[in-house]
Parts: sequence; structure tokens; C-alpha cells
Amino acid sequence: MATVTGARPYVVVSAAMSVDGYLDDATPDRLLLSNDADFDRVDEVRATCDAILVGAETVRRDNPRLLIRSPARRAAREQPPLRVVLSRSGRLDPGAAVFGPGAPTVVYRGEPLPTVLDDLVSRGVRRLLVEGGGTVQAQFLTAGFVDELHLVVAPFFVGDPAAPRFAGPGRYPHGAADRMRLAEVRPIGDVVLIRYLLGPPDGD
Repeated sequence: MATVTGARPYVVVSAAMSVDGYLDDATPDRLLLSNDADFDRVDEVRATCDAILVGAETVRRDNPRLLIRSPARRAAREQPPLRVVLSRSGRLDPGAAVFGPGAPTVVYRGEPLPTVLDDLVSRGVRRLLVEGGGTVQAQFLTAGFVDELHLVVAPFFVGDPAAPRFAGPGRYPHGAADRMRLAEVRPIGDVVLIRYLLGPPDGD
């Protein structure tokens, strides 16, 4: 398992989307795109990482705890993954679940991604999981800071132009001329995991 690329952490982006590329619908309630077996797979990935990162909008909309759920996986670690939040304004509810017990939390307020990654390295983060949302994931992807991409595709359509989509317009380093390398395709119940490698071949 790769853990680091150069002077920054090894970055894994994880996303679940509909067949037509939506991360959610436009209703106030969270759209469940995955299933229990895949949630357990994500928990396993969390347990291999030193930090889990989301954007402020994900905190506001989904109120995630960003903790390892499995007691056995928690017990196998010396310390839990650091919880990381990116926020332009810093306006976050202090009662949000991400600030609850279970793991330390760091908030970066408007710092550029290279600065964030440098600071995470200084905190001992060698493997970083970026869970959301789509804007933050697109920032990592367009900056060329992603080594591995986990996409879970749910077997339905959303079709709402007001709903958030994965990635979006931007200049991505992995276009048709520089294709990502397919590492794995795995059915998990009624969803499909597609895992791509984006880093150099010697980082496999």
C-alpha cells in the first residue's frame, strides 16, 4: 500500500455518485447512494489513513463524525485519524459532530492546498482520505494532488441540475491524453466500486 508521494501525503479521493454523476439530490435530506457493505469498505479505508478531510459545506449538510466505526479497526490503531475541515469563512457550528469526542480536529481557514498538505505532513499525516464534498475533491483533482480515486456508482439517476455533481468544469491533469490507470472494479451489492490510480507508476 502506497503511503506518500514526494513531500506531501498520499491522497485518496473517495466519492459515491449516481449513474449520471450526482453526489446528492437537491432536497434537504441526505441521499444515500451506497449500501452497508460499501460503508464498511469505506470504514476499512479510513482505518488505513492518518487523516480524513472534508469541506465546510459537507460538515453543514451531512454533519459527519469522520470516525472509524469498527471497534476492531479502532483497537488496531495507536490513535484515530485526524479530522480535517477546509473552510473559507471559518463559520462552523461548534456543536457539529466533527468537533465531538473520538479524534482531534483541525480546521484550515482559506489556506491554499499546498500549505494545508505541508502542515499535515508536519503533523505526521502520510496518507490522507478526502471524502467530500465535490468542490473540495475537484480542487484536489485539478491541482494534481490525488494519487488514488475511489468511485462508487449507484444504480439510479438523479437528473436534477440543481444537485451537486462529482468534479465539474475545470482543467484536470488526467484528460484523454493522460488517462488514469484502472486498478480495480468490484461489485458491492447493487453498487460498483471503480478504483483508479493517478500517481506515477512506481507509486502503485
